[in-house]
Parts: sequence; C-alpha cells; structure tokens
Amino acid sequence: MPASSRRILRTAIASLFVPLAIAAAVLPQQALAAPATATAAVKPNAAFDKWADGFAQDWVRQNPQFATSTQYFSGAEQDALDRQLTPQTPAQRQKMIALARQGIARLDKWMAGPLDETQRISAAVMRWSLSNTVANEPFEDHGFVFQQFSGAQVSLVNFMTQTHPMRRASDVDSYLARLEQVGTRMDEALARAKSATAKKMIPPRFILERAQFQVDTFLKPAAAQNVLVTSLEGRTAALKDLSPEARTAAIARATKIVEDKVRPAYARVQAFMAELHPKTNDTAGIARLPNGMAAYNRAIENYTSTKLTAEQIHAIGLREVARIEAEMDKHLRALGFNEGGIEARMKALDATFQPKGEEDPRPAILASYAEMVKDAERRSASLFNLKPRAPVEVRREPPLTEASAAAHYSLPAPDGSRPGVFWVPLRGPSFNMIRMRSLSYHEAVPGHHFQLAIQQELEGIPKFRSQRIFSGGSAHSEGWALYTERLAVEQGWYEGDVPGLLGALGSELFRARRLVVDTGLHTKGWTRQQAVDYGINVEEVDRYVAWPGQATAYMIGMLRIVELRDKAKSALGAKFSLPAFHDMVLSAGSVPLDVLGQLVDGWIAKEKAKA
Repeated sequence: MPASSRRILRTAIASLFVPLAIAAAVLPQQALAAPATATAAVKPNAAFDKWADGFAQDWVRQNPQFATSTQYFSGAEQDALDRQLTPQTPAQRQKMIALARQGIARLDKWMAGPLDETQRISAAVMRWSLSNTVANEPFEDHGFVFQQFSGAQVSLVNFMTQTHPMRRASDVDSYLARLEQVGTRMDEALARAKSATAKKMIPPRFILERAQFQVDTFLKPAAAQNVLVTSLEGRTAALKDLSPEARTAAIARATKIVEDKVRPAYARVQAFMAELHPKTNDTAGIARLPNGMAAYNRAIENYTSTKLTAEQIHAIGLREVARIEAEMDKHLRALGFNEGGIEARMKALDATFQPKGEEDPRPAILASYAEMVKDAERRSASLFNLKPRAPVEVRREPPLTEASAAAHYSLPAPDGSRPGVFWVPLRGPSFNMIRMRSLSYHEAVPGHHFQLAIQQELEGIPKFRSQRIFSGGSAHSEGWALYTERLAVEQGWYEGDVPGLLGALGSELFRARRLVVDTGLHTKGWTRQQAVDYGINVEEVDRYVAWPGQATAYMIGMLRIVELRDKAKSALGAKFSLPAFHDMVLSAGSVPLDVLGQLVDGWIAKEKAKA
C-alpha cells in the first residue's frame, strides 16, 4: 500500500474514536476510588492474599472441568478432580451463586481497607466476575442448553477429546472414570432443557436443527467408531507407560461405556429434540422469550463491561459501518472493482483468490495460515517486549463442530502438554482467502495467543488471575484481539498487499456489522434473513441468536483500548512507548474495561514521574 494511502487510512482511523463514556458495570465505588499512584505506597495485605487464594481454590473445586483445563492444583487433589465432570444440575448452579454472594460480601470489606495496587486490581476483577455470576443467574434459562456452540451435546465431547489430559497411563483411567459420567451429565442437561421448555424458553427452529444435526452425527457411527473411543485410541498410542494390553483393555471398556451409557443418553436427547421441533418457529430474537429484553440488557452489560444501551451500541455500529465501507470503496476502485455494493465487490475480489485445481486445497490453506502466524511473530518483535513462551499451532476444526464453528483459539496447557491452538473451520467448497491474515492476527499472533498465553505465564499477579479463574470478560479479550487487527493495519503490515488490506478492513466491517445485527435481532425484531441480507453469513447469524450480546464485545472493547492508547499518547508525548503500552496492558491480565482505564491512568502518572 502506498504511503499516501496509509496516511489516508490512519487519518480515517484517528477520526473514529469519540469517547465511549464507559462506566463501571457492577464494581463498588471503593474498588475504583484510589488510583494506582495513591495505592503504590501501601504495603501488601497478607491476610487478603491468603483469603483470596483460598476463595479461588474453593471456586475451582466446584468445577472439576475448569480445574482440569487450568491444571489449577497438583498431586492427589488435581488427580481426583481430573476424574470428575462438573454437574449440570440446578443444585450445582445454586451452590455457585451462594459462593459468589459470600465472596462479594467479603470483598466489599477487604476493599474498604488497605490493599496495595495489585491487590486492589485483583479484588476489583474478582468482584466484577462474581457479580456477573449473580446478576446473570435469573437469565440462565434464556441460554439454550442444546445449541450448536457450547451446548452440552458438543461441549462434553470437546472436553473429553481435546482438554482432558493424556500424559500418562493414569490419565487413561481418569478418562474412563469421566466417560462413565457423560451419560449422567447429558441426562442432567436434558432435565434442564425440559425445565426451560416448560417456562416457554424454546430455541428457534434453526438453532434446534443445528443441535439436532450434531446429535445425529454423534450417534451415526457404532460405539467402536464413536469419537469418544477413536480419540482415546489415537491419544494413547504414544503413551510409554501404557502397555499394549492395558491400552486394548481401555479401548474395549470405553467402547462398552459408550454403547451402554453414552449413546442411550444421546438417544434420549435426540428424542426430546424431535418432540420439541414442532413447538419451535423461526423468530430469532431473545425478546420473544419471557423477560427477554431484560435478559438482553444483562447480556450486553456482561459482555461489554459497560453501561452502553442496545440503542447506543446499534448507533455505534451504524457509524462504523459507514466509515469502513467508505474506506473500502476507495481501495476496491483502485483494484478495478467499481460496480455493485461493498459486499458484492468483496465477493468478486475473493473469488479471484479461490484455490484452483482438483486437489483438496485444505492442507495448503492450513500451511498458509501457519506461515502467516510465523510472519506475525517476526513482525511483532518490534512492537512487544512481552511475548509468550508457549507455542501456537494451527489446526482444522474437528468434524463434529466444523459445520457451524467459527475460527477460535484455545489456551495452552499450563504444564506445557498442550500448545495454544488456532482452530480453523474449513467447510468449503469456497474459502475466505483474503481475510486469512487478519484472522491469524486476531486468533493467534499478536491477538489471543499473545494475550491469553502471556497471562497464563505471568508471575507478578495472583494465580487466580493468570489462570483466568476471575477475569475481565469478553470486551477485554475480544477487544484486544480486534485491536491487534487494527494495529497490523496501522503498522503497515499490508504494505504492497491491497487485497489483504481489504480483507483486514472487511474483517473490521464484519465486527461493526455485528453491533448492528446483534442489537437488531434482539431488540428491533430483525429476522434471520434480514441479518443475512445485511452482510453476515448464516452460520454467524445463528451464533448471535444462540449467544445474545457476545458479538458486541469485540468492537466496543477495541474502541476503548484505542481510546486509552490515544489518551496515553496525548498525555506522554515523546515519552510514550507503544511496546511499553502493550506490555502494560498484557501484564495486567484480563480486567474489566473500567479497571483497564484505571491502570492506564496509573501508568501515565508513573511514566510522567520518571526522570
């Protein structure tokens, strides 16, 4: 891209960031009352650290699957948790709510007393997270138990086949112990779904049908070919302390458990779905459900960590769409794509980059993604001092979820047994070729992998923050990933690659359209087809329907991060260092947006005070 084009683009970018007037979501006044400079001289409160660490451990113990994914404990206690699946019962839910309320009450007392800077941030993050747990509880049934992204029918399978560790022979025995519980957990989820149905909390037909497809796919092969058996077979092949006889016996036992307990439970879910289907319709928005508008308002507050209303978010989305489309129009015209709307011209451009020939292009596409991630690591060297130790890999989305999955990132195992993974669905027959680079930056480097793997490796914050037991939510994590997409544009990473730049702008346009579509679906009566006609593919639209409000986190979070960066730039002038700003944000871990604002204010004050 020519320098003149970069200047035009940067001017357009800079003109965007009007203040968002983001307010604290659920934090008490004392959590934010003392800026970082005022608390810097306060000595650490050892009693708070002891309580907070103990509370976090109690919290994780209630969720064995969380304990496994974070490997939060060690020795016999971790081994025992690695043999359990988290109950999906109302009693379990109430137990977590009661514990959250206890934590909030205790935190309010700690916050009223002396805490040092790190402790005050930790307390604020913990309280924000626990408060959301309590505030979300009345709307639990508005989230569908069986939906295509995180429904019980796929989350249990993904956990068993991807997250459960397989490092030694004892992990095989733990796997089998958990496999014995899968049928029970599915029955618990089924009971929840029936209870929600009795309250008229029924998913749209197209969401139910996506979940039905997944259940049908799971049940199609015989037990011996079921993914819960074949993954065990594949993952145990390299275990050195597992004898061939023990491996054969484990596979046989797994096959029997799947045949006798797991498949029947899935069949019961399948029958329930068939019974529910005639009761569904294609009305998409959550407002159709009892107390649906209140549920949506809570969702956007939870996901954005702001007090922005749905109407304000919709307006921000419309503003962003207009700005980005105007910028894209210039570059499309420069490439000779002059006719039709932005979406039609982008499709025409993308068509020129589709793989040619009869061979399956997927292996080559995955290899290209891997090279893009490596290139991003090289480019990031001058922009970040803080980098993750854990590696990141690019893998294709598993067959069970590929039909409806979006690209996503999964954390590395804290013990190094699993890398960070950038998961790419490759459904075909066409592929989103010109957005590959921006997607790599978002999901891997310097996006989610830098952010989440670094946080997991941090030593200067409590374990419950580094392991994201309590965190700042989607606006911070997704806002950072979208910020890094913008950073790549600002830093000229698309020099000489106008199609790639258009892909990046197209990705940003996609996030802006999300604001419009999500709020449109859930507050303005938009139909599924209206959302598709606005430029969002049907798989994504169905995601917003199944997961109300989550799509608003990306753009709102990114706007706030850039707003804070520009504030620091203006305040520090020549003293401002972009790598130092990035280090400050990443070293804080996941925090709510208002806490991030406090951290930036404290960082500015410290930088000004330096000789």
